[in-house]
Amino acid sequence: MADKIRLGFVGANVNSTWASQSHFPALLASPDVEFTAVCTTRPESAEEARQAFGAKLAFHDFRAMAESPEIDAVAVVVRVPSHYEPTKAAIEAGKHVLTEWPLGRNTAEAEELAALARDKGVQTAVGLQSRVSPALLYVKEQIESGYVGEVLSCHVTTMRDGRLERHSSGTWQRDASLGANTLTIANGHVIDALRFVAGNFTRVACMVSTQAKQWYETDTQQFVEVTSPDNVRVSGQLEGGAAASVHVGAVPWAGSGFRMEIYGREGTLVTTGSVSSQRGEMLRVRGARGSHELQDLDIPERFVYVPSDFPGGDPFNVGQLYALFAEAVRTGQSRLPTFDVAVDLHRFLDTIKQASDTGRELPVA
Repeated sequence: MADKIRLGFVGANVNSTWASQSHFPALLASPDVEFTAVCTTRPESAEEARQAFGAKLAFHDFRAMAESPEIDAVAVVVRVPSHYEPTKAAIEAGKHVLTEWPLGRNTAEAEELAALARDKGVQTAVGLQSRVSPALLYVKEQIESGYVGEVLSCHVTTMRDGRLERHSSGTWQRDASLGANTLTIANGHVIDALRFVAGNFTRVACMVSTQAKQWYETDTQQFVEVTSPDNVRVSGQLEGGAAASVHVGAVPWAGSGFRMEIYGREGTLVTTGSVSSQRGEMLRVRGARGSHELQDLDIPERFVYVPSDFPGGDPFNVGQLYALFAEAVRTGQSRLPTFDVAVDLHRFLDTIKQASDTGRELPVA
């Protein structure tokens, strides 16, 4: 295998919103990954992508791309309901695979993909970018080294864009059964960030609700019914005994972004960002130890896995993910959020939903 891993990218349409904001610039700047092949649903858009990104190969059938001997790994960056088939095809072809979060539209799909990957012995990564954020890696280290002492309580909020008017091409997420909504995506990223730095939950009580039950389609000029949740409130206890609360919401105007507060017996850590925990903007970390005043803390360079001139913003943490993915493919040793990590999070989100539906406090397996 060459020094760079040869990647085939499913979902390479040049007009793709998230991929254009994050994956494409990250790959084009990566010293570890060669953007070898692109795949879209049509030959014309595949060729357009091949030319735009300088890829060697273009496919409009993800199965054919997965079978190509000219690629080592596959990235699956399409809508959540379409994650399962190309991810499965890549694994069955013996390719290493990176799939965006959520891994599947439900836990059953995620469990099947994780089991298949284990059987085939391939390296996996899921797009839980909070786990490769330099700021959150640093916060995790500080908690483990005793900066705040015993963690007593944690509070996390994230308020993100939740437009009530949108083009019909952007209203598919209103259907909760498709697995792409505030509970799974925004809350999934945010609550995973808390679990990553402070430990897993042992029990939870939750309220999951749909506050805006209709969206207005600007092109059809019709209101459409919404079943996807847009507010998730979780109250619980962590393994170490800390009290924890999380509120993640999609709001029409002026969302306040991400804020994580960790309060310990000896100190406090506060992490903030303009969007969310997994996005690539450099989060701000402040701390107070033996003082009531927060001070900015410098994030060490050892948590940065991409070159110093790497693009900031959304490409940054995605680039971090690709750097560790390439390392895992080369060495067989993974520091990534794997498909098994994804399955664990899928199961936890099921518990949150069940706790909300039943109105009961539930233990977390």
